[in-house]
Amino acid sequence: MAVPKRRISKTRGRKRRTHIRARSIQVVVCKECHLSIPPHAVCPRCGHYARFSRPVVPSDD
Repeated sequence: MAVPKRRISKTRGRKRRTHIRARSIQVVVCKECHLSIPPHAVCPRCGHYARFSRPVVPSDD
């Protein structure tokens, strides 16, 4: 079993782990109703997606 030859200081260990963290949530603003939504998703309020405006909820017709 591998055993470290020397103790790793707090600073050295923390420097190694600087990139290990929770990522921030990416959001974009809907161009039609200005609601914050995740990218590449249909807006739940107005049904707008990129260049196409499609209804989110199917109609009863």
